[in-house]
Amino acid sequence: MISVVVPVYNEAESLRRLRDELSEAMRGSRHLFELIFVDDGSTDSSWEVIRELAREDGRVGGTRFRRNYGKAAALQAGFAAARGEIVVTLDADLQDDPRELPRFVAAIEQGSDVVSGWKKVRHDPLDKVLPSRIFNWLVSRLSGVKLHDHNCGYKAYRREVVDELRLYGEMHRFVPVLAAARGWKVGELVVQHRPREFGRSKYGFSRNIKGFLDLATVLFLTRFEERPQHALGGAGLVACVIGLLLFAVGILGEMGDKLFPPLAVVWRMTPSPLYGCLAITVGILLLAQGLVAELLASSLHGPSSSHAIREQWTPRGPVAPASSEEARAESRSSVEPGEAYRDEAFGDKPGAEPSDESGGLAS
Repeated sequence: MISVVVPVYNEAESLRRLRDELSEAMRGSRHLFELIFVDDGSTDSSWEVIRELAREDGRVGGTRFRRNYGKAAALQAGFAAARGEIVVTLDADLQDDPRELPRFVAAIEQGSDVVSGWKKVRHDPLDKVLPSRIFNWLVSRLSGVKLHDHNCGYKAYRREVVDELRLYGEMHRFVPVLAAARGWKVGELVVQHRPREFGRSKYGFSRNIKGFLDLATVLFLTRFEERPQHALGGAGLVACVIGLLLFAVGILGEMGDKLFPPLAVVWRMTPSPLYGCLAITVGILLLAQGLVAELLASSLHGPSSSHAIREQWTPRGPVAPASSEEARAESRSSVEPGEAYRDEAFGDKPGAEPSDESGGLAS
């Protein structure tokens, strides 16, 4: 099954047409699909349209927020409601072409875990395009995830990826970076970008400022989440060294007024002593914060939060030599009488029919 998640904020005019175009794009596909709208506190009639579509089409579902929480929260709610093995996200304004959907599905089936769209030709004003290009270049440069369009809302994910993600704030723009940090394979797909027909953009200049601040957060989380002392403590050590060097300059100046007159002038005529004390104080505080962060990381993270498992096999049970009947009998006796042996790797029992973990949903 393919789950299509669409965040909605005041897009009532485009929702019905979006449903129709997605249905047409999936016509003839071997996959079932569902369409999940997440109303992020719209003030127009978006929710009424979503309810009408849900009554008409059993493939349509919806979630409505009490107020506007942002796109990341809407995507997180959509991921929680999605049931498909592949989850696709796109915007509700019809600038993302639904006819591209089968290409995203095919890219996931060919081995990618995350596929991000690239609006190579954009139909947006320059005041949006230019900051976006600068932002994308900076994110690719600093994170190492080389994508042309991190901001593109048209993306596809393997089910396991969205199960691992936790989006908040403005983190939806950094999903490929977060996924790559967990070891998932990230790809890119050139998509058609259509001119806006309804409404107006919901993002202003403040989005650029928030984006750069969030970039710093993401880089810290992906590089130092499990070792915060390496970042905070490293900065603290640098500050302490600078402070000690300033004091060393002053000591040399006082001890050798005739030998090092420039140092004496620097020490006496500038606020170098104050800077030295400030640098050492800041350094000690950063080191202390690093230790506290290490304690929090150690106590709050679960046993599997520091790594992502790609594949795992569990032992089926004690293995006895083929030639030893006594050893095999001992192996069988390790199971208590009346207890059925259950394969922990596959969840089956000898002689039992395999269970349908998918709940009967076809894909």
